[in-house]
Amino acid sequence: MRAVFQRVSSARVEVEGRVVAEIGAGLCVLVGVMAGDGAQDCDYLCRKILNLRMWPNEKTGRAWDQSVSQKGYEVLLVSQFTLYGQPKGNKLDFHVAMPPQEARPFYEAFVQRVQHAYRPERVKDGIFGAMMEVHIANSGPVTLFLDSRKPPGNGGEGGGGGSDSS
Repeated sequence: MRAVFQRVSSARVEVEGRVVAEIGAGLCVLVGVMAGDGAQDCDYLCRKILNLRMWPNEKTGRAWDQSVSQKGYEVLLVSQFTLYGQPKGNKLDFHVAMPPQEARPFYEAFVQRVQHAYRPERVKDGIFGAMMEVHIANSGPVTLFLDSRKPPGNGGEGGGGGSDSS
C-alpha cells in the first residue's frame, strides 16, 4: 500500500458538487492499494496514520512530537489508485494497482480497521471509484509519502508489518 499523508487544517471531498466527507484539523491520507497487499500492509499504514508524530507539542515546545490520535484530530481517507501509476512512454500504466473488484472490499476493510483502531466518528472517507474533488488546506505544508513495502529513510523501520517505534 502507498499513502500520501497531508497535515491539514481542514479537508473535504466532493462528488458531483456535493460534499461527501469533511474534516477539520488532522490528516488527509491518499491511499493506493497494490495487487498482493494484505493484512500486514493495512496494519502498518493504520499504525502510521494514528501514531506518526506530525504536530508540535505546545506544552513542551517540542516539534514533531504528537500524533493525530494524541491531538484528537480527524482523519480523511481517500482511495487513489493513481499512486501506482507508472509512465509507459507518455501514457500511464496502472497494472500494479489492485483491480477495482478486489480493491474496493480491501480498501473498505482498511477504512474500518482505522475507524476501529481510533474513533469511528473521527475517521471519514470519500467514495471509492468516484470522480472526486479533494480540497485541502495543507498545514505547514507538511506532506509525507509512505510505502508499506519499502523501508523509509536510512534503512530504519520496514513496512508491511515492521516494528513500530512510536
